[in-house]
Amino acid sequence: MNYALAGLIGLFGGLTSGMFGVGGGVVMVPAMIYLLRLTPHQAVATSLIVIVPTALVGALKHNHAGHVVWSAGLWLLPTALLGGYLGAWLTQFLSGQDLKRAFGCFLILVGLRLLLFK
Repeated sequence: MNYALAGLIGLFGGLTSGMFGVGGGVVMVPAMIYLLRLTPHQAVATSLIVIVPTALVGALKHNHAGHVVWSAGLWLLPTALLGGYLGAWLTQFLSGQDLKRAFGCFLILVGLRLLLFK
């Protein structure tokens, strides 16, 4: 394992997480697959472990700046927890290649939506 490279992935993932809310999945998963040679399942699972404290630090900083809408967050939390559990459960039925393809399609759709629509 290249620990310096892993550290750079973590730094960039944390930066994009704090700025855009997308550090774990969008940045760290592809980087771990291609640069650290983790399987898609390992990259997703590792990203989830790393993003918990990263998201907490970013959320606290955003809260300090007055950007957190607590009422929305509290309504999102129960179903997001359920969705996280179900998503992790569903990965056991997908091959690494299918998981990687599904993730790529998701990124393309989100990117197109951000670029082409208001």
